[in-house]
Amino acid sequence: MALLRNVLRDRLASMSFGILAAVMIVGILAPVFAPHDPYEVHMELRYASASWEYWLGNDHLGRCILSRLIYGIRPSVLWVFAALVLSVGLGAVLGFLAGYFKGTTDAVLMRICDVMLSFPGYVMTLALIGILGVGLENILLAFLLLKWAWFTRIIRTSVMQHAEADYVTFAKVTGVSDAKIMLRHLVPVTLPDIAVIASSSFGTMVLQISGFSFLGLGIQAPNAEWGMMLNEARAVMFSKPEFMLAPGFAIIVVVCSINFLSDALQVALDPKLSTAKRQRRRRFAAQVGKLGRKEVA
Repeated sequence: MALLRNVLRDRLASMSFGILAAVMIVGILAPVFAPHDPYEVHMELRYASASWEYWLGNDHLGRCILSRLIYGIRPSVLWVFAALVLSVGLGAVLGFLAGYFKGTTDAVLMRICDVMLSFPGYVMTLALIGILGVGLENILLAFLLLKWAWFTRIIRTSVMQHAEADYVTFAKVTGVSDAKIMLRHLVPVTLPDIAVIASSSFGTMVLQISGFSFLGLGIQAPNAEWGMMLNEARAVMFSKPEFMLAPGFAIIVVVCSINFLSDALQVALDPKLSTAKRQRRRRFAAQVGKLGRKEVA
């Protein structure tokens, strides 16, 4: 909670957190917020402009763009977040085992991670899609199979920094079980690092799922997804560019909010970064003040 308070002291971070929370709530309650059925076809409204009834207009099948944008939150953000949680959870378990027990356990797990990380992520994802077939579920499965190795290696490094601390050694000597030591002593100190690496990967995964859907490899019609909405609006991107604006703007806002929040987490965890940030703000304010005095003069 103290970490969250430190993060939310930053206005940009608090605004980003509010945007992400609002987006997720709207996605979860999509049937409540969506003004129309996102799958209802009205060919007479094909490529209709924005109106009081359809605030963002209608797509190539006359479907409500706003409703599809709201329902698109689920695959574009919520399902990606679920895949991220599973990947981080698996990586955390294996990372704790490797960083705490070391020895043979660490060697075996790290060699497996080396094999998984030796292949480019996009190439492996495309290979898995080619084997399993197109679809959102297969892309999320590919994320899970590929991301856990990276999370395992990063979390293992964080655990090893604290595994030799005096309080951990004292707990071992007094006979506390390894599971309790990890839960009581190592999880609290490594959780902030896990939050940082997870948040930094979240934005990348949102961009990847949107990119694959834009290429026709992700979620399939008639389901709504932001990348696929961009793909559907390509036919009129020059005559009616506003139809690409809504899903594109949604992707930009969500990814930027995730990145701003991730930066705030890093600053909150590293006092040196916080000090450097304050110094930059002071220099910027001083320069603005000098410019203001010159204008007055």
